[in-house]
Amino acid sequence: MFTQHIHKTNKVVLEPLNHKHLNGLYKAGKHPKVWQWVLVNYTKTPEMLKEWFLTQAQFNKNEQIVFAIIDTNTQQVVGTTRLFKLDKHNLSAEIGHTFISNDWQRTYINTHAKFLLLKYAFDDLNLVRITFNTHEYNQKSRNAIARLGARFEGLAYKDRKLSNGSYRNTAKFSIVDEQWPNIKLQLEEKL
Repeated sequence: MFTQHIHKTNKVVLEPLNHKHLNGLYKAGKHPKVWQWVLVNYTKTPEMLKEWFLTQAQFNKNEQIVFAIIDTNTQQVVGTTRLFKLDKHNLSAEIGHTFISNDWQRTYINTHAKFLLLKYAFDDLNLVRITFNTHEYNQKSRNAIARLGARFEGLAYKDRKLSNGSYRNTAKFSIVDEQWPNIKLQLEEKL
């Protein structure tokens, strides 16, 4: 169901992730703050990144599509994001597994990238629900998701086991198709 298309605004390009993006992604992931809330830092070494690319980023093209986030002005790869857990029966998916270089956080990058993914999900794929999940204590991510217009649905307790053996409580947000026209207008104004 996913198609390998490039999506772009005047400031951001989302390209389906391929080998040519890996060097830029490696550089984008250098700052340790980027990985504070992410389950695994797969950019620690070029070898780890390549292994992640081959085993995780390419996993089941019928259920996910992984994008490189590129700043149009500099042509720099500034991170990655994906549309995943595609449920064709319930017409839903999740947006996440996003990381943005520390230098590009709290800029226009995230808003443009998420707008493109939401537009693709609702306007092209005709999905009825998009979910966003983040760590309960990742306030920066929670604020960014809320700024998009997503509705907080609650916490899922002990939802994910972390690499240190502890469990994460997940803050769950959603946008549904009835909300999309208004959210789309609001995001277009911000862009």
